[in-house]
Amino acid sequence: MLGLARKLFGSSNERKVKQLRGRVEAINALEPAMAALSDDQLKAKTVEFKERVAKGESLDDLLVEAFAVVREASKRVLGMRHFDVQLVGGMTLHRGGIAEMRTGEGKTLVATLPVYLNALSGKGVHLITVNDYLASRDAEHMGQLYKWLGLTTGLIVNGLSQTERQQAYGSDVTYGTNNEFGFDYLRDNLTYDVSEMVQRGHNFSIVDEVDSILIDEARTPLIISGPTEDRSDFYRTIDAQVKSLIQDPETYEHDEKQKQVHLTEYGNEKIEEMLTASGALDPESAGLYDAVNISVVHHVNQALRANIIYLRDRDYIVRAGEIMLIDEFTGRMMQGRRLSEGLHQAIEAKEHVEVQPENQTLASVTIQNYFRLYAKLSGMTGTAATEAQEFGDIYKMDVAEIPTNRPITRIDDDDEVYRTSEEKNQAICLQIADCYMRSQPILVGTVSIEKSETLSELLNAHEYEVDGQKKKGIPHSVLNARYHEQEAFIVAEAGTPGSVTIATNMAGRGTDIQLGGNLEMRVQRWRDGLGFGVTPTEEEIKAKEIELKADIAVGKQKALAAGGLYVLGTERHESRRIDNQLRGRTGRQGDPGHSKFYLSCEDDLLRIFAGERLDTIMRTFGVQPGEAITHPWLNRAISTAQRKVEERNYEMRKNLLKYDDVVNDQRKAVFEQRQAFMEDTDLSETITEMRHDTVEDLVQLYLPPKTYAEQWDAESLYTRVFQIFAMDLPIKDWVAEDGVTPEDIHNRILEATDARAAEREAQIGVEQARGLEKNFMLQMIDMQWREHLMHLDHLRQVIGLRGYGQRDPLNEYKTEAYALFEKLSVELRQSVTRWMMTVEFQFQPPEAFEPQPQQFYEMHLDPVTGENVARLGAALGSEGGFIDPAAAERLPPSALPEGWERTSRNAPCPCGSGKKFKHCHGALL
Repeated sequence: MLGLARKLFGSSNERKVKQLRGRVEAINALEPAMAALSDDQLKAKTVEFKERVAKGESLDDLLVEAFAVVREASKRVLGMRHFDVQLVGGMTLHRGGIAEMRTGEGKTLVATLPVYLNALSGKGVHLITVNDYLASRDAEHMGQLYKWLGLTTGLIVNGLSQTERQQAYGSDVTYGTNNEFGFDYLRDNLTYDVSEMVQRGHNFSIVDEVDSILIDEARTPLIISGPTEDRSDFYRTIDAQVKSLIQDPETYEHDEKQKQVHLTEYGNEKIEEMLTASGALDPESAGLYDAVNISVVHHVNQALRANIIYLRDRDYIVRAGEIMLIDEFTGRMMQGRRLSEGLHQAIEAKEHVEVQPENQTLASVTIQNYFRLYAKLSGMTGTAATEAQEFGDIYKMDVAEIPTNRPITRIDDDDEVYRTSEEKNQAICLQIADCYMRSQPILVGTVSIEKSETLSELLNAHEYEVDGQKKKGIPHSVLNARYHEQEAFIVAEAGTPGSVTIATNMAGRGTDIQLGGNLEMRVQRWRDGLGFGVTPTEEEIKAKEIELKADIAVGKQKALAAGGLYVLGTERHESRRIDNQLRGRTGRQGDPGHSKFYLSCEDDLLRIFAGERLDTIMRTFGVQPGEAITHPWLNRAISTAQRKVEERNYEMRKNLLKYDDVVNDQRKAVFEQRQAFMEDTDLSETITEMRHDTVEDLVQLYLPPKTYAEQWDAESLYTRVFQIFAMDLPIKDWVAEDGVTPEDIHNRILEATDARAAEREAQIGVEQARGLEKNFMLQMIDMQWREHLMHLDHLRQVIGLRGYGQRDPLNEYKTEAYALFEKLSVELRQSVTRWMMTVEFQFQPPEAFEPQPQQFYEMHLDPVTGENVARLGAALGSEGGFIDPAAAERLPPSALPEGWERTSRNAPCPCGSGKKFKHCHGALL
């Protein structure tokens, strides 16, 4: 019945696309009229559209005209005309959906349609990519079109100053990576002045490679942290003990499927003996699991993971004495990113490089909750259908599969499965040699650096015969984290006849593989080869382009005659999407192509999930060494194994989001309140309320209502009032009076504290008091929130144990987190009140004061292990940075020399340091 209904009415995806075809025809009908307009008349359409939006016309009403304008402008500026299917993709993005478009279908150009339309509102459009290279390339290339149409374009990359970031976010269209946007959001909530913030809201976002960012990256929260004390010797001691311990395999158990490792009972006894002997354990403690040794146990576990789970040249490489993490989804080095909770330090100790200090969380947000801030969110990729349910559940986005402009002619062969890796590699080398000799370009996908380099060595040693002559070594290029700088050129040349390209992963590479070669990249390489300072003339450039075009055309015909690009996968990835991204590199725009995966029973995916079963089948059918089995049923079995892994990863992401949703409401409340305090110029009423609430809290705690005087704790009330308000009040005498009530005591304390506050305000002046109140308020929010996050992290790590008591860990976490937030509110009131009532004022300027910048780190949890992956951020206090809220006690403006407080924040500091005032003595305000 389902098949009959699909034949009669079409699939749900076909119906989605069909609904948009009517508007495509309307856009096409406007093409002659748009083509008849002069350049000035076409550019004037942008002003006209903005005026219509300002008068209340909706963007949907403008869609047909706006898309027609962009198509015509693109023809004139970029020399590219949007296909009808690209118009459908653009409408899908505008509606807040996901456009699944095959590789080579022009997603970058598709995005210009909804970007232009939504930028007309003046609220900004964010286009988010997976790396800085793609962001820079697209901003530069498509920025020509936006500029021609009268829109401004900004680019957010690492290393920009605060002013540059503000200008970029203030543009109509802003390009950047998901990490940059997320970290800017967190940094904005650590500033002390609204003028220091860079983002201006979250209106509309288009996420390129949406599955990579919103699915793969979403398993890992974004975290900003600060360094703690240096304990490098401690890490080296623990690492040496663990290295010695794991020589005996009986001391630990390793679960490869769950990527977990833990000590056995025997291992616990051994490590306890070793640590006690080395002095790492407190000799007075009861043993390894005594409360005083919790930190030691944690770092032993991290050292165990570093030595067993994390492998060099797979998960990280050592470069210039530094541990460089490798992104499992893209195969790229993650420059400056670090694992948290001591794991990165454990790897540094393992590899005998310099051990950097640990970090403490200051602010965090998950990818899911950051992107759910946008009023409208959309995305585009070549592979989203397999994750359609997750996109719908988490982000409320529908996936639409956009038809290709030309029919796909690629041939996808069934997988070949061998018994051993050695047999598989021999077959791979033979296939590569065959393609090389026939001048067919071949792209070989591997899952790790180690395996790409192993294959490279095999190709160098491979012997083959050409025209009766024996030859050794097949020329090839290797694309992995070690050759990251040449990435774009290597990918661009992967389509030339006879080229052999080995890539660790093709997800998010961005550069198209064009048969025959890439003209733009070849021109760029030619110009780079001329040498520094040599600028060719326009005539030389045109002549070279003609020469290169002719060479590429000949190469393309040769590659087409050989069968187009051959994609060879050396292993199945855990995610079907990654395999599809590799396969999708061939057969673009109707070109012929071929794809095939070579597997073995020793591959990680098959070994862990189906290894024994497959090996038994191969033995049963008498598969001989060097032979492979191939069958569609086998493809389905492998796909099922991949689906199981995907479901497990989805559960991990859902679980992460469930716990973060508990904190998200608290985060929003704190960030919104903080923003309101920054925007307000007078917080005196709030400070007074906090003081009054603090008095009420104390009186209710120590003099509970509806109790007898004998049950009151006057001594503790006196002590707390003295600590918070620095006032020696005769509370014990008041309590001893006949007929006195808690209300009477409350009113007397309130009267005394109000008088004290008024006296202190008169002492420093009203204007200085307002600045001091605001500064103390923001500092205390940051300090309390940082402590709150630390408590929640610790709670999250142990809450799972409640399950052993038949209690739901999630519900327990909600209850505990709420109680902690209530405690946060009380402590915030008391801390702000104590600071305002007890800080001593200094009316002389500090001598030769030079504020030290505080180092901050940006972190992103490792998607596989769930550990924090951090990126070293710019030092706070540097140009475009921020002052650490807890770096030093702030001083009132009156503490500066006379006249200094009127200095502009961006003017040179009067002290003569050469720094801006806001980064020198002005940092105290």
